[in-house]
Amino acid sequence: MRTGRLPEKPWTVEAVARLLAAIIVCILMGAVIAAVITYFGVSPHKYPALFVAGVVGALGCFGGALCVLARPWPFEKFLRNLLILLVCVYGGFLLMFAIGRLSGNHTESQNSTVRALIAVLSFQGAALILVQFFLRRHHTNWTEGFGFNVNPQHAVLLGLGAGVVVLPTVLGLQSVSVHVLEGLTFHPQEQEAVEILRATSSWPDRFVLGIATIIIAPVAEEIIFRGILYPAIKRAGYPRIALWGTALLFGLIHLNVATFVPLTFLAVVLVLLYEHTGNLLTCITVHSFFNAANFVALYLYDQK
Repeated sequence: MRTGRLPEKPWTVEAVARLLAAIIVCILMGAVIAAVITYFGVSPHKYPALFVAGVVGALGCFGGALCVLARPWPFEKFLRNLLILLVCVYGGFLLMFAIGRLSGNHTESQNSTVRALIAVLSFQGAALILVQFFLRRHHTNWTEGFGFNVNPQHAVLLGLGAGVVVLPTVLGLQSVSVHVLEGLTFHPQEQEAVEILRATSSWPDRFVLGIATIIIAPVAEEIIFRGILYPAIKRAGYPRIALWGTALLFGLIHLNVATFVPLTFLAVVLVLLYEHTGNLLTCITVHSFFNAANFVALYLYDQK
């Protein structure tokens, strides 16, 4: 793959793996917090003392996993650290299963806006915090690490222009995907995030979800996928796998069959833009523009 203005990044495979593992642990902690809100949002409560003990134990296990991931992993201590990490993670899983059985099936009673915020903060929000430690470990900062100082005005303007051009193509691909799936007698559902946005009626809730959708999610996802994962895999000597692997993964994490192809296409475009400009602001701008357009269109359509 042809290289543009994007310089080689110092990201190491070991540091990237630990960062991704820490993000997954934070997502699991978010699931535990969501279970707490669900449990105490219904009545009567089944075995509250046992439930609280399970929650404290699960959060303790996952917190221990984060501590293990945060400290150095010298070669001579690798197996020991890995064993401790697995014990913490699997212990947390078992306790999550236990508290899930105690809370029962009450997800409908939980406020959808709260659920969405917990999901965003435990994934994208936690990722932004963890990236700060990731950058410090590599003796760099946000500006140098992601090229924010490389022609920032040009990067933002190019991102806006690319967003205007790419948006109809992505939406067209999504429409084709839905049509093909329906032709195969498969009726795709909307993404859970879209369903939550559609169900939100109050303007304060919409404002909060708008911030999460248009600002927090694009920044975090671009930093993880284009800013860290892509350069790390490319630096390891696999530029094509870096391009297509991160693009496919980006499409997969949204957990929706109808959006897989269009989002994978969008991810490829974003990588090419990052290579061309060397500034991640371009990718963040395109992503934010795409989310903002869908966010506004969703509510305008519902008002008809």
